[in-house]
Amino acid sequence: MSTYQYFLVDRPLPYVAHIQINRPSKLNSFFEAMWLEFKTIFDTLSRDSETRAIILSGAGDRAFTTGLDVQAASQSGALQQQAGTTPKTVDVARKAVEIKRHVEEFQNCISSVEKCEKPVICVMHGYSLGLAMDISTCADIRICSADTKFAVKEVDIGLAADIGTLTRLPKVVGNFSWVKDVSLSARIFGAEEAYRVGYVSQVVETKEKAIQAALKMAELIASKSPVAVQGTKELLNHARDHTVADSLRYTGVWNSAAIQTSDVQRAMLSGLKKTKPRFEKL
Repeated sequence: MSTYQYFLVDRPLPYVAHIQINRPSKLNSFFEAMWLEFKTIFDTLSRDSETRAIILSGAGDRAFTTGLDVQAASQSGALQQQAGTTPKTVDVARKAVEIKRHVEEFQNCISSVEKCEKPVICVMHGYSLGLAMDISTCADIRICSADTKFAVKEVDIGLAADIGTLTRLPKVVGNFSWVKDVSLSARIFGAEEAYRVGYVSQVVETKEKAIQAALKMAELIASKSPVAVQGTKELLNHARDHTVADSLRYTGVWNSAAIQTSDVQRAMLSGLKKTKPRFEKL
């Protein structure tokens, strides 16, 4: 696996990649160079035929990520003007275009998790604040340790969350009242509450056990047909954002090609023969 500056990437199991946010001394908080590298990693693994499932976690014991490194952000980018480090005479319309471009770039980097062809299992522990919510709502499966502390934190720094939480969280949990509760108040909520509303699918005692649960899940997913798995992710994401009629039509078009794969025959024969099927790389 390639070496990166702010992330650890390895392959703990065949066809399984594990990405760790690797800035534990700063509670894995993000600044611009990190989210650009983040996108590079996910775009690379999306196309990698040796990868069929991805685990995303945070290095260290204290945090998955505490979100945006506000100090670093105040020195460049969209928050720079608020910190008093850019001229106040910049035309408002031109400044707005600059901020819009910056936010869209940031959004695209984080959305690379959702756009990745491979299923992504997000494992959270400790502090999982702000950007942690943006990232995890892009993931396909969320697991957390019992000590996890979550928050949609942006209103506490004078912002409406703009990288994806307010768009995706209502679709993840299906309880709009609860989404407004945590988004408007920026209050901390714990693992059991996250499980109760359906934000995470598992709560495990410790970070180590959560990683082990993710590895077991990723190994199982990686053993399936990559044509079927990647198609399932694509069709589920499409169904979330479109009408039933549109999704049925899209599924028919998608499977008119995908169903012709040799993986169908291999999977069916393995079931009859009670053997473990092997699938070609995709």
